[in-house]
Amino acid sequence: MAAKVVHPANPARVSGAGLGLRRALLGPLAEAPEATERLGFFEAAPENWMHLGGRLGRIFREYTEAQPFVCHGLSLDIGGPRPLDKTFLQDLRSFLDTHGIEDYSEHLSACGDGQGHLYDLMPIPFTEEAVRYVADRVRQVQDILGRRMALENVSYYTPVGAELDEITFVRAVLEEADCDLLLDVNNIVVNSINHGYEPTEFLDAMPLERVRYLHIAGHEEEAPDLRVDTHGQPICSDVWALLEATYARIGPVPTLLERDFNFPPVEELLAETDRIRDLQLRARAGQEEPLLHA
Repeated sequence: MAAKVVHPANPARVSGAGLGLRRALLGPLAEAPEATERLGFFEAAPENWMHLGGRLGRIFREYTEAQPFVCHGLSLDIGGPRPLDKTFLQDLRSFLDTHGIEDYSEHLSACGDGQGHLYDLMPIPFTEEAVRYVADRVRQVQDILGRRMALENVSYYTPVGAELDEITFVRAVLEEADCDLLLDVNNIVVNSINHGYEPTEFLDAMPLERVRYLHIAGHEEEAPDLRVDTHGQPICSDVWALLEATYARIGPVPTLLERDFNFPPVEELLAETDRIRDLQLRARAGQEEPLLHA
């Protein structure tokens, strides 16, 4: 029996298949102007662009004037021990307002140790105390930004102080904070292999009504029971299959291809975003088919 289609309450203000805009891609994209016609939107990490001037600042402004954008943060440290950086958040709001970007997301993780950045995404303890702590910080961020934000389910390699399971923790944070979900399909696949659960069962337990948009990415197979989330490889068959299953449940919501290094020719990246778009079109057509009666 087909899964019931859930319609997210606060979908992203973009559509189709998107690509993360990285500085390494600026040259290749400039040499393939037809690329932007095949993409529905771009995603940017604001920390990489918000204080740039000169040539790179002008190029980024040209992109945001021409294409829809979402922003996905790297350094908010929503689960870390440091106080929220209010100056950073005010600068971030100015950046989002300047470029007309409404959708902002971050990782449901920590990236600091109380002294500074660790330059990695660290798991948050799955505890009731952490739920309340993170939710309070999310509410503060939303008030400062004047935007409802989304949190991404992250990959992790060992649970820390786990009193709750991952699903219960994620659901509790989103409900307590009343924020949205950036659903990372690749992270479900990676975690399902590393922690031994069924990915579609995990998907069905997620609060799908809160999904803003999706991420997919490639990962490394280190061993039969170990995957490492790298964003440096092509999308594997398990991720494509779970993406299709996700569309069956929530419809063809906007989906972002993440690629952070080991960049192939632009045409290979566009072949993956084209495949996303094809799956979206098939999902939309399936929803529009009339019911047959005996």
